[in-house]
Order: sequence, then structure tokens, then C-alpha cells
Amino acid sequence: MKKIIQPGKRFGTIAIPSSKSDSQRALLAAALSKGESKLINIGKSEDELAMISAIQQIGAKIKRLDEFTFSIIGLKKFPKELEINMGESGLGIRLITSICAAHKGVFMIYGKGSLENRPLTFFEETLPKFNAVISSNNGLIPLEIEGPMQGSIVEIDGSQSSQNISGMLMALPLLKEESRIRVKNLNSLPYLQMTLDTLAKFGIEILHKNYEDFIIRGNQNYLSTSYRIESDWSSASYWLVASALGMNIKVSGLSMTSIQADRQILDAFELANCIVEFKEDTIRINGKNRKAFKFNATHCPDLFPALVTFAALCYGKSEIKGVGRLIHKESNRGTVLLEEFANIGVIIILDGDIMHIHGKQSLEGGKINSHNDHRIAMCFAIAALFSDEEIEISGAESVNKSYPRFWNDLEKLNLDSRK
Repeated sequence: MKKIIQPGKRFGTIAIPSSKSDSQRALLAAALSKGESKLINIGKSEDELAMISAIQQIGAKIKRLDEFTFSIIGLKKFPKELEINMGESGLGIRLITSICAAHKGVFMIYGKGSLENRPLTFFEETLPKFNAVISSNNGLIPLEIEGPMQGSIVEIDGSQSSQNISGMLMALPLLKEESRIRVKNLNSLPYLQMTLDTLAKFGIEILHKNYEDFIIRGNQNYLSTSYRIESDWSSASYWLVASALGMNIKVSGLSMTSIQADRQILDAFELANCIVEFKEDTIRINGKNRKAFKFNATHCPDLFPALVTFAALCYGKSEIKGVGRLIHKESNRGTVLLEEFANIGVIIILDGDIMHIHGKQSLEGGKINSHNDHRIAMCFAIAALFSDEEIEISGAESVNKSYPRFWNDLEKLNLDSRK
């Protein structure tokens, strides 16, 4: 699907959808709980739908109470044989793989699209240390898992993805024995903090020292609860960038006390000499005096696309660190951002782990390939508002992965005819 976005000022307020990251963790925790949980503010992204399907397959019962609220009755007994397709959800496949490995049986884990190229060698390296058996397609899906794992003392490399560690932390409390893991080279710490917060709310206790040494007691039970999914700072980042670049756009529904990694976009705005303005339930960014900036996105790599759009219109050279975290996303985002921004006249230079963006006063129109990457599609939609001519985005349907109503929200904004 193609979308043609015309330049021009917009104004209005955007209600931010749920965090698919928070939602997937809560859905799986509720499925593993004894009794009935109530989850509020579940979204409709493809990743959330994939997790809903997965927990139904493992035996959870789901009842929709209203459009965004679900009652989930936890499974009574984990199946001994199962095939699960996690769509394109990188987090989902990492969580469900570990959970399956914690149980006795043989499990096949599939995916599609970009997930077919995401390396999952972590599990081949780690699960055998807990006496589980795994085979893969040369480190890629499909995975065949034979459990159960047994408690052990293991050192784990956290440099590939914190999602791998999150999966293990959700699974290890289900084992009979205590486990201890030492995590080295951890990236994306806020996402691990989110996992620990979710686990605590569902009755799971995990001890740790500086997020490096973890003690996970065995024979723990997930406990049902009422849980509200936070609105998503990742989805909000695009509208906040539009606001910082001069659109009279406000966002609503965000928690300022959130531990989501992408809340750090506010730090980036402050480094760029912007003012973050709060009024009642809304946030807008005053970027009238914005300037080029330097920002470390190593622990919040999903902010890269939005921040590159912002940097492209901050005159001067901006630097964003953390390019190494972009290789195995829905696309190789570092090279995709370089190539596609070149199509609208922006020079980007990749220098090891640092991206240099040469900001301009205005952007050119052109044609953009989203590379089936939801975040690429959304960041260029915002860039198009500030271009000299229209921008055509192919693969626009990719936003369904995280933000299905993105194009509707954009179309609902009012066109500002004021000069």
C-alpha cells in the first residue's frame, strides 16, 4: 500500500495507543496466572494480536469486556505438544520460546516476514545450559524446543537483545529449582526494568544486584491481577517530533512516571534546546529555538527513526549513538535511514556506532520505501509534513505492526491554513 503525504501545517491532539511491549508481557503473565486477570487498554497491533493468539493456544481463556479491556483466565495445564506462529513479533517469539522451554513437551515456534531473518542463536547457546533441547534453521526460525529446563547457574550475554533476558526471567520462576544468571553486556536496560515491574505485579519475585546478578527462586506461581497497559512512548515519539518542529500538535495519555525506554526522547529534546510543555493530560514540545544535538540511543534504539526526522530539521550536524542496535530490527534501520533520507536531500553518515545527520532548513519531496518497517513509514510521514513537495511512502501498511490507526490519526489532524 502506498500513501502520499502532502506538506502543510496540522494541528490537533493525538490520543496515544497502548504500548505493545507492555501489553505482550502482561498478556503472557495473565495467561500463566491462576485465576482471572483483567487487562485494560489492550491495543490492536499485529504484535499484540499475535500474543493473544499464542496464549489462547497454550490454554488461556479470553473474554472481551469492551473494545480495549479483556478478561483472561489463566491456563490450567500447559500442553505437551504445540505449534505457535508469532507473526513478526521479535519480543513475542523471545518470550514464548523461553516459556515453552520451561515446560515438559515438544514445541515448534514459527514466525514470518522480517522475523525469518532475525538471529535467535541466543537460545541455542543458552537453553542447553538449562538442560533443554533446541534445534533451529541455522540460528533462524523455525525453532523446535524440548523441555523442561532445569534450574542452573549460567552466565548470559545480554548484548544481542534484552528481550532474550526478559524471556528467561519470565520462564525461570516456573522451574522446580532455583536459578542464578549473570548478565554481561546488557543493552536496553529500561525494557528489562519493565519486565521486572510486570512480574512483580503478577506476584513473581526476582532478586538482582545492579541488573547483573539475578536470583530466581523456583516453584513460583503467577497470580491474577488487574493491570492497565500504559500508552506507548514509542508511538508518541513521531507526534512529539512533529510538535518540536513547529506543528501545533499535542499528545495525550502518556505517563510521565513511565519506565518505558522511549520516554528518553524528552531528554533528547532538552539537549536540542527545546522546551517540554505540560498542560493537564497533554504534552507538546516548543522547538522554536531548537539546535543540533548529541544523544545516546543505545538503550532506546527504537527512537532512532523519529530522532533522525527531528535532526534532519535541526540546522547543523547532530549525532546519535547506538547504530549497532539497529541491524536486526524489521529492517537494517541504520542503512535504511541513510538511504531513504538521501532520497529527500538529507545527508547521513554512519561512523561505527554513531550516526551523523546534517540538518537542513527544509526537506525535499520524493519517494520512500518503508522496507516493511513500521517505524520507517511513520518517521517519513512526519518528515513529509515539512517537505517542499509531497512524499510517497510504499509499504505504508507496515504501521499495523505497532500502530494500526496511525494513518487515521494523521488524517484526522486539522490542516492549518494560517501563515
